[in-house]
Amino acid sequence: MTETSRHASDDHWLVRPATVRRLWIGGIALLAGLVAAGTAVHGHAYFGVDGLFAFNAWYGFGACAAMVVAAKVLGVLLKRKDTYYDH
Repeated sequence: MTETSRHASDDHWLVRPATVRRLWIGGIALLAGLVAAGTAVHGHAYFGVDGLFAFNAWYGFGACAAMVVAAKVLGVLLKRKDTYYDH
């Protein structure tokens, strides 16, 4: 058995391209279904903007994107040289 064929059959099921594709499709379908189900529920808006269609979805996405940007900025500000602890 060659080295490449051995690794192809030993791949964990979560790293196989077919599984990754199925997980993406399933996740997107689940999120779309939840947004669609939100149209059937009457929510009470407290601030006006939270009464918009799919507010929870785009607010959550925006908050996540803001955290990623903040982490990148903190990484740049707090980064030290590779030789910081060398004597």
